[in-house]
Amino acid sequence: MKNCVLLVTLLCILLGARAKADEYRIVTEEWAPYNYLQDGQLTGLTTEVVNAIMALTGDNFPIEAVPSMRATYDLRQQPKTIMYSLFRTPERESSYRWVGPIAEEAIYPYQLASSEAPIHSLAQLMQAPRITTRHAGLVPDTLESLGFRNLDRSANQNVQLYRMLLAGRTQIIVGDTPAGVAYYSRLLQIPAGTLRQIPLELFRSSLYIAFSRDSSEAVVTRWAEALDQLRSSGKLEQIRLAYE
Repeated sequence: MKNCVLLVTLLCILLGARAKADEYRIVTEEWAPYNYLQDGQLTGLTTEVVNAIMALTGDNFPIEAVPSMRATYDLRQQPKTIMYSLFRTPERESSYRWVGPIAEEAIYPYQLASSEAPIHSLAQLMQAPRITTRHAGLVPDTLESLGFRNLDRSANQNVQLYRMLLAGRTQIIVGDTPAGVAYYSRLLQIPAGTLRQIPLELFRSSLYIAFSRDSSEAVVTRWAEALDQLRSSGKLEQIRLAYE
C-alpha cells in the first residue's frame, strides 16, 4: 500500500512538472480593434482568434495585456512567450516563430476633412509642420526610416491621437489601420465625414501571432493547424466581419 501511495505521489509530481513545462504565457497590447480592454475584459478580433485556437488545441494559457514596449521585450527576452497581434516584417522574421496570417492591414495618415491644407502627396506630407504618432513602436520607427523628420511622438495611447486632432493640437495623425480608425470614431462618437484618410499607404503587412524562438515546434505547429481549421471552416472570416 505504501509503495502504491508513493507511486501515485510521484506520478502526480511528474504530471504537474510536465504541465508546468508545457505552460506558455501570452502577452498583448492595447491596439483596437485587434486586442483591447473593454469593461476590464480583454477582447478584440485577434483575441477572439487566439481563444478559438486554444479551444481547438486544448490549451489554456494565461493572457495578459501589458504596455507595447513591455510586450515586445517579453517576447524577445522571456522563455515560452506568445504575443499577438504583431506585424510580420523582414526585420522581425528571424526573431520569432510565426502563426498566421490573421489579417492583412495597412497604415494611412489622417487629417480633418475640414482642413484648409489637404494633403495629397508624399512630398506634402513630409513637409507638413507636424505629424503626431505614438511615442514608440513600429509605426513611428517606420516613418523615421522613410525619412520623416516632422514627427511628434508624444502620444502614449492611440486614443490620444484623435483627441489631439479634434482639439486642433495637431493637423495629421498616423497610428491605426482603417479598422482602428473606425473603432475610435465609434468610441469617441466622431461624426461620419469628420476624418479624411490621406491617400498615401505608408505601411502594409500581415498580422500574426508570434512565438519566442525557444517555443516548441509541436506547439507552434498545433496552433498553425488550428488556425488553418478556423480558416477552412469560415470561423476566421466570421470573426473578422464582426469587427468591420
